[in-house]
Amino acid sequence: MAHSVLRKQIGLKKRIDEFLDQVSEASLLFKQGVSFYIEEKHDQFEEKLKQISTVEHHGDEMRRAIERQLYLKTLIPESRGDVLQLLEQLDTLLDCCKEVLWQFQIELPEVPFKSHDDMQELVSYSVESVEAIVRSARAFFRSSDVSDHLHKVSYWESESDKVTTRMLMDIYRRDDLSLCHKSQLKDLVRQVAQIADRAEDVADRLTIYVIKRML
Repeated sequence: MAHSVLRKQIGLKKRIDEFLDQVSEASLLFKQGVSFYIEEKHDQFEEKLKQISTVEHHGDEMRRAIERQLYLKTLIPESRGDVLQLLEQLDTLLDCCKEVLWQFQIELPEVPFKSHDDMQELVSYSVESVEAIVRSARAFFRSSDVSDHLHKVSYWESESDKVTTRMLMDIYRRDDLSLCHKSQLKDLVRQVAQIADRAEDVADRLTIYVIKRML
């Protein structure tokens, strides 16, 4: 399976590790960027936008290079397919972090002061989900136990759901916000929460790969 395919390909494993670094870095830049936006630190926010765009571009290049190497040097199509699908799903997390941060820049949403802490908490849980799936993927490629890391992905996604529900209920019960403003905030909250949802989707797929590896 995937672990036996990569065992002797040190260069490939190193490239995959570097790609996972990019996914992790994108999530951290996203967290910092949202914090700067809420604190109205515009210059710092725009710097994080530039950085996350660069990281996303590098991540795409790394993924394509890994795919080429897999097609050229990997002999077992079944294992190659598992690795390719996992990398593509991880890449969607990187893209999602960049896209949501750009959503702040494009829409310039006014996040009510009362919602600042909840937004920071939601972002934190989404980022924890990404970090947990990155650790899970590293463990998978190193033939280590991934169960503890996968459990944490689900845990943080569940925490994200709780904050999302609380925020949406609070937003729609406020009398000082227009319906348009409420709708914009709802979409923003759901987009941030979607990062954790996608991390859980990757975890579900990785669970299948782990089972296949054991057969």
